Amino acid sequence: MRQKLFVVDAFTDRAFAGNPAAVCVLHGPRDDGWRQDVAREMNLSETAFLEKRDDGSYTLRWFTPAVEVDLCGHATLASAHILWETGELASGETARFHTRSNLLSAVKRGDWIEMDFPAEREKPSAVPAELVEALGVKPLYAGRNRFDYLIEVGDEQIVRNLIPDMTRLKKVDMRGVIVTSRSLSAGVDFVSRFFAPAVGVDEDPVTGSAHCCLGPYWGAKLGKTSLSALQVSARGGVLRVGLKGERVLIGGQAVTVLHAELVGG
Repeated sequence: MRQKLFVVDAFTDRAFAGNPAAVCVLHGPRDDGWRQDVAREMNLSETAFLEKRDDGSYTLRWFTPAVEVDLCGHATLASAHILWETGELASGETARFHTRSNLLSAVKRGDWIEMDFPAEREKPSAVPAELVEALGVKPLYAGRNRFDYLIEVGDEQIVRNLIPDMTRLKKVDMRGVIVTSRSLSAGVDFVSRFFAPAVGVDEDPVTGSAHCCLGPYWGAKLGKTSLSALQVSARGGVLRVGLKGERVLIGGQAVTVLHAELVGG
């Protein structure tokens, strides 16, 4: 059976920027091995698989080229975008996703999509020597949550110029490492980059799930509940972050760049 597949650039308003994700809206059962094979074939940081449920919500799972992951922002944004763009959902409907991180949702806000995610607050933590050596920077602050280390550094240029040693970084026993600082740009509160070689993604261009940690962290430091963020990877991405108790509202735009069919497997 041929399977439709889409590639969407997330957290951007133009093609070939932001973070590309593949999206499969499944219309029949597929086993985990097939899903992992497709994700490996796509070779993007995440491939999302959607299955419609009887109540109109969807089961959503995310696979890197190497493993299934528990939370992914940009592939959720891409999935909601495709459901509305293809007419699977009407533009006024809420997209509801059952995931490994419980129920997530997304709504349209004009040209933007706003996702409702759990806060993933960090706590101060010692960092392994191999992590500091791999980054080659001196942390102003180090913390960790259940997924990632969070490293704050002195300024935006340090974040932008970072060239981690991926071989060393891959040995760190966490999903990934967020490196962040205050922004030098007017109207932008903070910048970040995200590295996750341990799960098959050396650098993720724009990472929604990292902002479940970054939002509460910078919100507390800056005394804000609404923030603007840039992920300053080579492709770059723009995010709006809102804080609502133990939830984080992550806003972004998305552009479809490819419609395809899987004909094998």
